[in-house]
Amino acid sequence: MSYREATSVERVGDGIWKTRFAENWDILGNTNGGYMMAIASRAGGEAAGGRDPVTITGHFTKPGKTGPAEARTEVVRTGRRFSVVRTTLLQDDAVVLETLGTFAEPREDEPEVILSDAKPEDLPPPDQCLKVIPAEDAPFPPPSVGQVDQRIDPRVASLFEGKPMGEPVILGWLRLKDDEPLDPHALVMASDAFPPTTFNAGLPIGWTPTLELTVHVRFPRVQGWIRCEFRSRFVSGGFIEEDGRFWDENDRLVAQSRQLALVSTG
Repeated sequence: MSYREATSVERVGDGIWKTRFAENWDILGNTNGGYMMAIASRAGGEAAGGRDPVTITGHFTKPGKTGPAEARTEVVRTGRRFSVVRTTLLQDDAVVLETLGTFAEPREDEPEVILSDAKPEDLPPPDQCLKVIPAEDAPFPPPSVGQVDQRIDPRVASLFEGKPMGEPVILGWLRLKDDEPLDPHALVMASDAFPPTTFNAGLPIGWTPTLELTVHVRFPRVQGWIRCEFRSRFVSGGFIEEDGRFWDENDRLVAQSRQLALVSTG
């Protein structure tokens, strides 16, 4: 099943969309949060008349599971350039995700980069990085990594051998399988596609369930690979933040993310 099919929504009523959390988009049986955000983003964009996500924030209330789901959209405001849409994802009449997003009319021209005060990490090309394949007899790497083409920088790949480098950093490349083109909602999905930074830090932390995830999409039309960087600086108060930056093959920043997750030492 293609990414486009796995994130499809079908209007079945006024502000009501039928969808399905596809198989193998899960981690320990729970549907990947970034993938669910991509579905919510697609429903919100459709409700806004085919507009692209600019920013979307999601609050996770309950784990999703493989199977039928429903999206309910409410257009809060529609303007000449932007629409604000609230989207609720439900399974078995229970809310699993609540999002609020701003969507913009697609642009034919590319907006100018006025200031860029950062550069992407110097990563080896994708064919020199570790291709991540789901484990057959272990929970990690999870099935969801097999739904995209994900390559990990060799400097951090030792975490897959149980040898974290000691820094809360994840670096790598991502594209969709079978040369399927990225769409704006795929950038939302990418924000949660890689292992948590804590896995590479050597900290006594297990599961890190996401509480809130925000994604800013700067350039929604991307070709080829995206270079992905994730870092965490603080583990305190029972929470961890994870900041993501996403660059295209021309070293242009195309999206950013911030995720707040719960720290679990079990």
